[in-house]
Amino acid sequence: MDTTHTNSEYEDWKSIDIADSILSYGSELGDMEENEWQMVQTKGNQFVVNDQPFYVNGFNTYWLMVFAADESTRGKVTEVFKHASSVGMSVCRTWAFNDGQWRALQKSPSVYDEDVFKALDFVVSEARKYKIRLILSLVNNWEAYGGKPQYVKWGNAAGLNLTSDDDFFSHPTLRSYYKAHVKTVLNRVNTFTNITYKEDPTIFAWELMNEPRCTSDSSGDVLQDWIKEMAFYVKSIDPKHLVEIGLEGFYGPSTPQKYQFNPNSYAHEVGTDFIRNHQVLGVDFASVHIYPDSWISQSVADSHLPFIKTWMEAHIEDAEKYLGMPVVFAEFGVSAKAPGYNSTYRDNLINTVYKTILNSTKKGGSGAGSLVWQLFPDGTDYMDDGYAIVLSKSPSTSSIISLQSTRLALFNSLCSKKCRWGCKKRNVLEKVLYHDEL
Repeated sequence: MDTTHTNSEYEDWKSIDIADSILSYGSELGDMEENEWQMVQTKGNQFVVNDQPFYVNGFNTYWLMVFAADESTRGKVTEVFKHASSVGMSVCRTWAFNDGQWRALQKSPSVYDEDVFKALDFVVSEARKYKIRLILSLVNNWEAYGGKPQYVKWGNAAGLNLTSDDDFFSHPTLRSYYKAHVKTVLNRVNTFTNITYKEDPTIFAWELMNEPRCTSDSSGDVLQDWIKEMAFYVKSIDPKHLVEIGLEGFYGPSTPQKYQFNPNSYAHEVGTDFIRNHQVLGVDFASVHIYPDSWISQSVADSHLPFIKTWMEAHIEDAEKYLGMPVVFAEFGVSAKAPGYNSTYRDNLINTVYKTILNSTKKGGSGAGSLVWQLFPDGTDYMDDGYAIVLSKSPSTSSIISLQSTRLALFNSLCSKKCRWGCKKRNVLEKVLYHDEL
């Protein structure tokens, strides 16, 4: 990679230094005024904390609980949070489930391994130390970590005659298994902090399911009913936290005119329906994933970048026009195993996502943030699915992430009623926020 710097680049980074000093000044103010660790809420199409905007630059690391369950790997959880915090990331999405597998949290319906639950407690308490909030997902659509296939196995073991993994959504017994899990997690008292999960501001939101699909019902009615029941159920136990579904963002039968934005011809047949699903009472914000290298073609192509921009802009517009809520691009990335991959392409992809968020942010739009898939500490290569970003080994990616964090943090403080910005600072802000070149 070219390490020479132009004058304009130097000026840009000088601006960022000034921006950092503004940020630290802002954080001192926050400390003086004892800005408490409060719940994230929504206000129109924005996230707010303590009535101030909270735009999100975050990440996924799904395996934190399992790593925390073993003394020999527990330190890696701390490392992830430490590294993420050093580049200004403020939200992590991770699994609050592991059903019937190796090191299971839920060994069988409503039977839990207390040691693994204590590991989840550790993840929550450690996140708080690094001022990182958590989106906790409650079950998987896929087989990894158990998911809906494990619930179906449990149902069959109990004498039900289930033939499809999608029975997870429709069979009353499996619905009751899932609700029991939800109730147990939300009412859990953290053994490290003594705070009940449903009262803990460290938890940003509950996610009903990672990437729900119900391919046996392309009308979308089965999944819609499930979302209605479960969003209401979560809110009945915990009205304080935000709830999101965990969807990938495909347009479904309620909006055929939007099929053109889907990445392929079968996306509208998987039982999900972006707008209809997110209109359910109790759902607070929208989620969208971005995987052109698995949705469009296995090989990396520059043509994927315009798709990403169009895909994001369509969902941001829908969140504004039809939903009146924030949208988070909760998973995005590219696999190093994809043919044609190189780190420059990955940086371009991340930049495309970040700039699209910023374009929405500066207009006060619904683009509320993004979570890269996925952040890894050193020495965990054996867990890498191809998407791992190790900050210490990726200085260019690390810089891009850090700059986005700085820009969003400035946005968050810019709108603070407690600050009065002089013209000089405003000029710096505009340069840092809107300068296109990195």
